[in-house]
Amino acid sequence: MYYPEELIEEVRQKNDIVDVISGYVRIKKKGSNYVGLCPFHNEKTGSFMVSRNKQIYKCFGCGAGGNVFTFVMEYENFTFPEALKQLAERTGVKLPEAEYDENTRRQVSRRAKMLALNKDAATYFFYQLRAPQGETGLKYFQGRQLSEETMKKFGLGFANVKSNDLTLYLKSKGYSDGEIRDAGLATYHEKYGMSDKFWNRVMFPIQDINHRVIGFGGRVMGEGEPKYLNSPETEVFDKSRNLYGLNFARTSRKNYMILCEGYMDVIAMHQAGFTEAVASLGTAFTSGQASLLRRYAESVILAYDSDGAGVKAALRAIGILRDAGLMGKILHLEPYKDPDEFMKNLGKEAFEKRIEEAEDSFSFELRMLAKGYDMKAPESKLKFRSALVEKLYQVSDQFEDAKPFIEAACEKYNFGYEEMCKSVAAFANKQELNAGLVRRREPEHIPKQEKKDEPLLKNQKILLTWLADEPSVYGKIKKYIGPGDFSEGIYQKAAAKLFDALESGQPPSPSAIMAALQADRDTGEEEQKEIAALFCTKISDHLRQVMGIREVDIEDKAAEFDTRGEKEKALHDIIVSIKNASLKREMEKGSGDKNAFSHIIEAKKALQELQKTHISLD
Repeated sequence: MYYPEELIEEVRQKNDIVDVISGYVRIKKKGSNYVGLCPFHNEKTGSFMVSRNKQIYKCFGCGAGGNVFTFVMEYENFTFPEALKQLAERTGVKLPEAEYDENTRRQVSRRAKMLALNKDAATYFFYQLRAPQGETGLKYFQGRQLSEETMKKFGLGFANVKSNDLTLYLKSKGYSDGEIRDAGLATYHEKYGMSDKFWNRVMFPIQDINHRVIGFGGRVMGEGEPKYLNSPETEVFDKSRNLYGLNFARTSRKNYMILCEGYMDVIAMHQAGFTEAVASLGTAFTSGQASLLRRYAESVILAYDSDGAGVKAALRAIGILRDAGLMGKILHLEPYKDPDEFMKNLGKEAFEKRIEEAEDSFSFELRMLAKGYDMKAPESKLKFRSALVEKLYQVSDQFEDAKPFIEAACEKYNFGYEEMCKSVAAFANKQELNAGLVRRREPEHIPKQEKKDEPLLKNQKILLTWLADEPSVYGKIKKYIGPGDFSEGIYQKAAAKLFDALESGQPPSPSAIMAALQADRDTGEEEQKEIAALFCTKISDHLRQVMGIREVDIEDKAAEFDTRGEKEKALHDIIVSIKNASLKREMEKGSGDKNAFSHIIEAKKALQELQKTHISLD
């Protein structure tokens, strides 16, 4: 899909990256930047940095980085046109009807076809439930006291006893075997051919926030394993970034959400009027789902099963919610196991009262912690105190002001406040010391296998980042290197745009350059990922590359790498590396071309001269 560069730049400028990312991730101001926990990998210490000045983000843990378009593409699993459309709608920018290039047309068409296929499958399951062959499924739902209105609202259905009914139906609609398999609705066996993934199960269509069917959950109606069977992840279905029922819950106009474990819990609660209920999708609750909830709620009430597994899951979810900046509460369902069972026995009013009485997550954590100790036995209480110190250390790491938590714990278990503060501080110092010792003692990092051209591309990214960060360097190097020396494709295009801006004296905008490259008709999926890292590679990466420095030590070493002489040497080495690769490409292209021969000789002499030249940053 093609949009004018000026329009893309307008959308980018109107969507401040800090404002957009803070809608997904909890970030705090630290100096001139913002930091938080990376939404693209699990981490306990925030290594995710967002720059308002540069309008880019970078994770120093997993390497993710880019501009506001990249973030939305990665987080929402969007193509560039989809991310552009969402950000345009966010700021009221009107997009014209755009042309599709061939590559984008294929991508958009494939996603659209998969969504259409899921919709047709959902329709098929829906009508099967109401046909004679779906009688057992209908009786199951009716036995769970679901009304016809509720079944229609959630699009509940039935997968027939025959193991290839759905496949035959979808093929009659024009879908190929490959498309049906890719959607996760069928599997292929050499002996038996195509067979449905779901059969003889009641079906729960899973919808995204725009009510589009993206996957399915199927439940057996009696004995059988697995009890629940879910769609695999596909191009349109990411379990870690969707929640069952959120398409309805997001319009509930409550400042909280109720998080359940199962589909039936959500459905029963919606039927009773608690339309703020959602559930994870057959997997453990994730940080991506917590970030998603943060867009629609200030707090989350956990309505997990009251058994041991439910308690364990609740304790895990509390930490994830806290990391996402959400308040958590615990709903107590005893003597019943889950919300569905509670509602059937005690009704809506009793459930509302339990919501009002929901326990704050910190009190719940302390209560569960204390269960493992005999508080009347001095030795056991002393062990509990040690465990409590560790818990308070974890909480203080997540909150700037841990005082209320320490006060509450001391009051509840009769410990001295000042003493407890000292103990938590001592524990924190010990942890930091241990972390330092581990870094010094751990074996040398074994780097992953690099592609042949990876060091060269890394050097090109370092130089691009360096010039964007310190435009004054351009005047020192422009006589030695030009855009044509960079690798063909996005590197050369990025260098051309950056050098043009620097030559005209304009302050370079890495985010704008990235946006222009992302919108290029010829930019493929792999290049989109490369664009994200173009201006996010620091000089410290060069140091690690040439000196074999470990990732864990890089901050200490980078501080030593700050003298002018070392920076000048690094700059010289990087430029020589890029020029040398450029010369090799010219020689390969000019092989056998007499006209190119003289130019190659001159380029060789220039490179030899450059190798002897000192590039001063004065």
